[in-house]
Amino acid sequence: MPRLMSVALTADAVIERRKTVTRRDGWWYLKPGDRLTLCRKVQGRRKGEPLDRLAVVEVVSKRREQLFEITPEDVAAEGFPDWTPEQFIDFYINSVRGAYPRMWLTRIEWRYLDGEG
Repeated sequence: MPRLMSVALTADAVIERRKTVTRRDGWWYLKPGDRLTLCRKVQGRRKGEPLDRLAVVEVVSKRREQLFEITPEDVAAEGFPDWTPEQFIDFYINSVRGAYPRMWLTRIEWRYLDGEG
């Protein structure tokens, strides 16, 4: 059974199959071949509120790196093709509690199992 992953801040990029990479604090246990169900919201749903499943993906690669190491190519793969690495870093720091540029994160790359993206 695929693990659930929230993509609330990048749901549109997932729906459009533009997002193929994410950075997470934790998730170090993933390995290539693992499957994830990407959902609009996983935690904090009201009782009875259904999961909004957006896609099922398969992990292609996983590695640890610091946030400030993000490349322009990875910014685009994160779903922000018009942003600079600095803009993405600012967005991440302002969106994730306790984040900072030298924070070690797990970079997860996936492929969509519906053949798109």
